[in-house]
Amino acid sequence: MRPPTALSIAGTDPSGGAGIQADLKTFSALGVYGTTVITALVAQNTQGVREVREVSPDFVRTQADAVLDDIPLDATKIGMLGTAGVVRVVADLIAERRADLGRIVLDPVMVASSGDPLVSAEAAQLLRERVVPLVHVLTPNLPEAAQLLGEEDATDLDTMRDQALRLQALGVPVVVLKGGHLAAASRSTTDDGAEEVDEVVDIVVHPGGTDLLRGVRVRTRNTHGTGCTLSSAIAAQYARISEFSRAGELDEIGDAGPEDDDLTVVTSAREFLASALAHGAAWELSRTPATGHGPVDHLITLADRD
Repeated sequence: MRPPTALSIAGTDPSGGAGIQADLKTFSALGVYGTTVITALVAQNTQGVREVREVSPDFVRTQADAVLDDIPLDATKIGMLGTAGVVRVVADLIAERRADLGRIVLDPVMVASSGDPLVSAEAAQLLRERVVPLVHVLTPNLPEAAQLLGEEDATDLDTMRDQALRLQALGVPVVVLKGGHLAAASRSTTDDGAEEVDEVVDIVVHPGGTDLLRGVRVRTRNTHGTGCTLSSAIAAQYARISEFSRAGELDEIGDAGPEDDDLTVVTSAREFLASALAHGAAWELSRTPATGHGPVDHLITLADRD
């Protein structure tokens, strides 16, 4: 008997809003035991990135093998990899030990919320060529999708759909193309047509088809680590499904096949992120809350935050 488990392979955030720290909080909030492999030491806070120190590729692999040799994993989330050497090591790790990693979710972290670059051009190219084809889910935002494809950011839903399909053609079964940067196509009317609401629209391409997932945009500066949080929530939900499978309880939660699992997992992870955003929207955690980007409230499921 064991809890559902997940691994985060990512960089750090000493301010606690993104990276490894956000992933562990998200895993815990969703009832999943978290493990980690640190790929980069990032001195950052809600205002921006101050310094990035590399972790040697060999030590990244040593950390990963230490976890995999000891703890069975249900899912793995991959975030910031930083250098080309680390990307190569992670690609080799997946190729050699894919069965030990469970469902793999890749958040192709390339730029921080502050706009600071987090990977080299060589690392980004290797990520596309060697890692993307090996994972189960890819969760880029619009700039990341454009960088992976070598073109301009999408400015409408049709282009988003086209880019998501071409990313899937790289070999990844599920692509969650996040539309948070898309302002022009985010306006919609309510059912009675009486007022406008501001929406965020994500496009999910999966083996069962293509879906548009809509949600009300939370107006807040506190968006630091949202990409990390979504991808780790997706990994956590896959881990929970694996636990149900081990316990023979999938019928009780409405198992309808792998394609439906993918969409259900992404939808539930988006709901978690939306709730974390809403609950942390009014936080003034920083000494200078009017600048920078504060974190979301990852621990909404663990305590009464009202």
